[in-house]
Amino acid sequence: MATEFIDRVTVHLSAGDGGNGCASIRREKFKPLGGPDGANGGQGGDVKFVVDAQTTTLLPLHHRPHLTANDGGIGKGDLRHGADGGDLIIAVPDGTVVKNQNGEIIADLVDAGTEYVAAAGGRGGLGNAALASSKRKAPGFALLGEPGEALSLVLELKTIADIALVGYPSAGKSSLIAAMSEAKPKIADYPFTTLVPNLGVVQAGDVRYTIADVPGLIPGASEGKGLGLEFLRHVERCAGLVHVVDMATWEPGRDPVSDLTIIESELAAYAVDLDDGNGLLPLSERPKLVALNKVDIPDGNDLADIVRPDLEAAGYRVFEISAVSHTGLRELSFAMAELVSAERERRAEFEATPKRVVIRPKAVDDRGFQIQAESDEDGPVFRIRGVKPERWVRQTDFANDEAVGYLADRLDRLGVEESLFKAGAKPGDTIVIGGDDGVVFDWDPTSVGGAELLGSRGTDLRLDEDARSTRKERKAAFHDRMDAKAAVRAEFEQERLAERAGRGRESSTGITSDSESGQE
Repeated sequence: MATEFIDRVTVHLSAGDGGNGCASIRREKFKPLGGPDGANGGQGGDVKFVVDAQTTTLLPLHHRPHLTANDGGIGKGDLRHGADGGDLIIAVPDGTVVKNQNGEIIADLVDAGTEYVAAAGGRGGLGNAALASSKRKAPGFALLGEPGEALSLVLELKTIADIALVGYPSAGKSSLIAAMSEAKPKIADYPFTTLVPNLGVVQAGDVRYTIADVPGLIPGASEGKGLGLEFLRHVERCAGLVHVVDMATWEPGRDPVSDLTIIESELAAYAVDLDDGNGLLPLSERPKLVALNKVDIPDGNDLADIVRPDLEAAGYRVFEISAVSHTGLRELSFAMAELVSAERERRAEFEATPKRVVIRPKAVDDRGFQIQAESDEDGPVFRIRGVKPERWVRQTDFANDEAVGYLADRLDRLGVEESLFKAGAKPGDTIVIGGDDGVVFDWDPTSVGGAELLGSRGTDLRLDEDARSTRKERKAAFHDRMDAKAAVRAEFEQERLAERAGRGRESSTGITSDSESGQE
């Protein structure tokens, strides 16, 4: 029989793309210099997971695994910005764990209202009004919108329960949870009656807690046999385990002690991959209680008297109970409450402990990109990886020469040209910005902007000695030339002053001679 409980799904998410910016010039009568008025594109919508207290299964995502957020609107003239794409909100149950395709945990969603941005929308492109500057008064281009993230994730539901009931099939776990709470699980006299975890709320004194029963475990459950492996994830968060042992089994080759030993070995073999930061122990090391069920049957009561001393000698707290007659359930419920209270106190102390905050400042010489030297059959390849360069490439309209020039200027200001020189790049070498799907172009460092984006390789490029130098070297050479000119000018001024001083002395000497001759 099919079940409506789904606790593991794979979803394919696509965030919204950012809207393109607009390149527009204001044209209005009697206003010939209206200037650029192209507006920005809207932001693409995010895909968010939000914990909803009313959602208990991942069934809706099982039927609709492909989820796409809205794109941002395009910018328009007259400074009319594009509308932002609305976020796509996906309701998930409390206790949902988000994993990537490799099985690594990305997010653990606990408590109602917790949200996680699974796929970020692309940012909108700038219009030419935002790109205008004192040097570029009327840009004839705009930036494209950035595409949103697209990825596949695995969602697993790990039930949040304080106490987990484990045991062989038909051990009476469903009857026990029905007797101790208001839960109404399916109860029948055949194995694997329970196909989904059942939750029940128990009140023991001032302590209220939840218990969950797991579909029956059999030998090899940790390796995928039966239903145990599929549902053991639901007990990873529990504070303690209760072994429900059948005292009235009629199967040959089974006895209560061997049943308990087999279940313990299966719990030890199951690896808990959930790390909530509170130091979760392996399932085999969690606090445990043993409930010897069905003691209302005479043979079961006699068998319980025989095995109880051995179990207590092994360190277990043993309770003789009957889910039918409710024998021993009160004592068991208060023992469960003790385990839950101890775990809650431990978590409260852990949360009260100040967390060490590790601050990793950005390196002083970090320019925000890296250059990787590679090679292929056509020659050396220099790959540029970085958030800014890759985003700028995605937002560039390569059909517009002015937009390409703007990209070249931005790369030059970032220091890409200088880093390429230091990495050993030569004219005509292949430069790739991004990953395998990045933009490939030939490098022409003679251009003013620093890089020339060309459509094909093999262009015959020449460099003079001045173009081979880096930007800093050219700047230093410029200052040297200016200093040399200043020195020549200062020397020339000194010569002029000396020449003037010489003529003045000669003139003064001539006047003295005339006066002396006149006196004579």
